[in-house]
Amino acid sequence: MEVRATESPHGCENTSETEEDRDSDTDFGPSKLGTKEYWEDAYQKELETFKDMGDIGEIWFGEESMSRVLRWMDRAEIPESAAILDIGTGNGAFLVELAKQGYRNLTGIDYSPASVELSRNVLQAEDLTDISVKEMDFLNCQGELKGFDVCIDKGTFDAISLNPDNAKESKRLYVQALKDALKDKGFFAITSCNWTKEQLLDRFSEGFEFVQELPTPSFQFGGKKGNSVTALIFKRVL
Repeated sequence: MEVRATESPHGCENTSETEEDRDSDTDFGPSKLGTKEYWEDAYQKELETFKDMGDIGEIWFGEESMSRVLRWMDRAEIPESAAILDIGTGNGAFLVELAKQGYRNLTGIDYSPASVELSRNVLQAEDLTDISVKEMDFLNCQGELKGFDVCIDKGTFDAISLNPDNAKESKRLYVQALKDALKDKGFFAITSCNWTKEQLLDRFSEGFEFVQELPTPSFQFGGKKGNSVTALIFKRVL
């Protein structure tokens, strides 16, 4: 019986391995899931589908992944005026859910032009025209992203980790960009299917303080227990 997932639309390379199997921070092999071309093609198809049928496309990690973060934001009493950045916004679905919860200072970024167009179309269909969506590469944002109270990532760091050109440098640039974007004591919520809690704690050890792990579905196989998805909250510290 084979339970390992290879390549999925969510950028997951090993969604069903146990904690013990994934205890190193070695890079995954290069993958098309780490390329801009892959995501531009994927979102171009989703954009065409939305225009034809009004279907926004796939929600990364499912609706529960959004609900999980929204429940944490409610418990943490994140004010509705908080400046929130959705890193790698995709189809903009999470921005819609944030707006429905009353959050009004929202920004989404994605390096895919088709993603940005799709997000804007989705937001317009929901009459949410005051939400900012920008075409921007988070790794090369030239200091344009600053002053955010909350940054949210659902799968973008996973995809960056699969960059076939230079994944190690990309991950370093990601951490630096995140430091620049967040206010002191600002929160970072990350959902990953490629990295374990321990690996993420190590990756974001400098400049961030671990706050809590959000519960995610677990599985048991061959006497080992693991999680297919990891969701963590960090706080920016100087």
